Amino acid sequence: MMNSTPLILVTNDDGVGAKGINELIACLKELGKIVVIAPDGPRSGMSSAITSAIPIKYKLIDKTEAVEIYSCTGTPVDCVKLAINEVLDRKPDLLVSGINHGTNMAICVNYSGTMGAAIEGCIFDVPSIGVSLSDHRSDADFSESCKIARSVAKKVLETGLPHGIFLNLNIPKVYPVKGLKVCKQADGRWTNEYMKSQNPSGEDVFWLTGAFVDFNTEDKETDNHALLAGYASLVPCKIDVTDYAFLNKLKDWEITTD
Repeated sequence: MMNSTPLILVTNDDGVGAKGINELIACLKELGKIVVIAPDGPRSGMSSAITSAIPIKYKLIDKTEAVEIYSCTGTPVDCVKLAINEVLDRKPDLLVSGINHGTNMAICVNYSGTMGAAIEGCIFDVPSIGVSLSDHRSDADFSESCKIARSVAKKVLETGLPHGIFLNLNIPKVYPVKGLKVCKQADGRWTNEYMKSQNPSGEDVFWLTGAFVDFNTEDKETDNHALLAGYASLVPCKIDVTDYAFLNKLKDWEITTD
């Protein structure tokens, strides 16, 4: 007899102790059984990194009838792989990664450990959502993010997602949020990405920083535009990165193998 209670896998890249993931757990409990497997510390910027040279391990942090919480020594993607291959007794009905402390709009989807976990869930054909708030503070207010994340998660549980598609949900740091806009990814990149300083030995060291530059600020259909206007953005993404429009043109190229 099949279990009718949805099984929701939760992870993040800020670590199992981060406020964002614990707020997410609380707001999703009414939707199903929650199993959390998250890194034992911050793993931001890990994208789809996996651990291969050393073994990883996990341990139980807390367990109730509604929620199980595990910490893992690996990356966000390791957490998803380990959960689905070893920990869970059945395939999750939903994966939610977050709530991240900081946005993951536009090109950030390629760098983010939060989104790397959502991509991995999608690879396993689990409906997956990455959720981020435009606030890096450890004590950020996640009330608006939780409300919107729960609504999106509930809809995905009801309708599912097409094969190979995952969702990128970002919430601006405004109260209240004006609404939710379904968007496309903004075309932009980060500039001036490093701040130079010296360590105590006088050696040059470089700290990651930078500013995001949107190459088309007039496009009102992007996630960056929505967030700047006070709306949450929801972007459908796919794991197949083939450019089908260019595929046939590429076949016409005269490329020799000599």
